[in-house]
Amino acid sequence: MAAERSPYRAWGAAREPSGGGRPPGRGAELRLHGLNAVRAVFARRPADIRKLYLAEARIPDLQPLLKWCVANRVGYRVVAEDDLRKLAASAHHEGVVADVLRREPAPLAGWLEGLADGPACLLWLDGVGNPHNLGAILRSAAHFGIGAVLLPAGSGLALSGAAARVAEGGAEALPLVRLPGEEDAMALLRGAGFSLAATVVEGGVDLFTATLPPRLVYVLGAEGEGMDRDLATRCDLQLSIPGTGAVESLNVAAATAVLLAAWAAVR
Repeated sequence: MAAERSPYRAWGAAREPSGGGRPPGRGAELRLHGLNAVRAVFARRPADIRKLYLAEARIPDLQPLLKWCVANRVGYRVVAEDDLRKLAASAHHEGVVADVLRREPAPLAGWLEGLADGPACLLWLDGVGNPHNLGAILRSAAHFGIGAVLLPAGSGLALSGAAARVAEGGAEALPLVRLPGEEDAMALLRGAGFSLAATVVEGGVDLFTATLPPRLVYVLGAEGEGMDRDLATRCDLQLSIPGTGAVESLNVAAATAVLLAAWAAVR
């Protein structure tokens, strides 16, 4: 079936992509790409979808979404491979791109007020910035049912299209929470019954022999530099993942998966 004979038509002309991953002047929107990333938004918050672009070959896979677009007059367009690559600013678009409203991180104090009692594990990302690592962390966090990902005050870390694609839908499965300053954040978390565990390359307690508390915040350092030393010393625990020594350490995303599996195993 040629694109012009498709029963799925767009309302209005799609703007030509600038190649930057998101059109200028639309800071409240996020441009997503990847099949599972777009499906996850449709499953959880369809009303936040603003525009859809897809390859003709994706029409059978996305029929429920396209029918929803028809019913709710959300514009979409069947476009060529080159246009999808420009729209996504990536060759890894998987045949679909969507502009959606960006979810703003919740403030820590308000989020903690709504948190249920009982075991919970959170991730504090101290300087993690690579979008592929962030996406892999979100995927692992969703897999293990982690409560939230905590973003430091003043950090520019935010969900991007690349991170959402790597997360394979995990970015929609858990909240992002904005921390206040470090001292206030630690006080709020401890007041809610959480212990903070710094993850360090060496010198920490062996993760596999440590007693992990039921309410735990893993504090993860930046790629390359690792955790801020002052922050690490102010945590309640310092944990290390033992290995052979053949390499210095695990990538932060791989380390996160190991840490979360260790906590989940004893809950």
